[in-house]
Amino acid sequence: MQIVVNGTTRTVADRMPLLDLLSSLGLKPESTVVEYNGAVLERPRFPELLLNEGDTLELVRFVGGG
Repeated sequence: MQIVVNGTTRTVADRMPLLDLLSSLGLKPESTVVEYNGAVLERPRFPELLLNEGDTLELVRFVGGG
């Protein structure tokens, strides 16, 4: 199925869990903000979310430094 991640169309497995997508992209859930279909997704919902055809995600990773 096709989804859009940060403006780029990607082909992923049907009903792929969000956590699997984050892992495949090398992103840690605890340091990633997910906007799912236009709304910020609360972190406690990450484990239950299964992606659907046409979903749009914006992923922002927090980076520490100083």
